[in-house]
Amino acid sequence: VQLQASGGGLVQAGGSLRLSCAASGRTFAVGWFRQAPGKEREFVAAITSGGSTYYSDSVKGRFTISRDNAKNTAYLQMNSLKPEDTAVYHCAARTFSTSLLMIRTASAYEYWGQGTLVTVSS
Repeated sequence: VQLQASGGGLVQAGGSLRLSCAASGRTFAVGWFRQAPGKEREFVAAITSGGSTYYSDSVKGRFTISRDNAKNTAYLQMNSLKPEDTAVYHCAARTFSTSLLMIRTASAYEYWGQGTLVTVSS
């Protein structure tokens, strides 16, 4: 499965962006992770093929993950963006089911996209 992430850019604090992750095939779960300069990669959000969603505490209430199974595409709507949201955002996919305890773990995902840069100015 190949993943193509898009939608990043420069936005002012308080603004919004929508990221897209287009997959070349069917997936069980799609996750978004981000990595800021000098920091560890961190989990942002994930969604399963059944529509169950998971969020990190830092984005809950501001970001919404969704997917269109017919298009094999997942979306991350990011609202009320903060400068600390600045990072390269990567989408990742897993093609078969797994324990949902792993859904927030990067190692649970088999395929990764190239990343898209989100910059939030203050």
